[in-house]
This record gives sequence, structure tokens and C-alpha cells, in this order.
Amino acid sequence: MSTSVQPPAQWRKSSHSGGTGGNCVEVANFAPLAGVRDSKNPGDPKLFVAGDTWRAFTEQVKSGAHDLP
Repeated sequence: MSTSVQPPAQWRKSSHSGGTGGNCVEVANFAPLAGVRDSKNPGDPKLFVAGDTWRAFTEQVKSGAHDLP
């Protein structure tokens, strides 16, 4: 019987977060899922979404589709 051990998740913040105010989210790859967590409370529950859904969302954000008027 063979088991695989996954390394710890590599959580990262956006390079655009600026590191101020503490209002950031972090994301990590849990293929095929993307994990999202609150950077202020890393021990709190995380949100997991399908990787392709996360990629589509981030592309929409980059294009301005979710900007407030």
C-alpha cells in the first residue's frame, strides 16, 4: 500500500494587496481546488472552490466585471 504525503499549503496574498489594513484574502492551490482564507484569521474556516471556477472569477476581477460603479 502506498500513501502520498502532501506538503503544507503555500498560502499567498495578491501582490496588489499592499500589505496594509489587514483586509486581504490569501489563496492556495489544493488541486483540483483553490483554497481561500482570511489573512487576519488563518485558522478560521476556509473556502474551497473548483480551480477553473477560481480562474474564471479572477479573470473577471482583472477585467473590471466586479468593480463598483
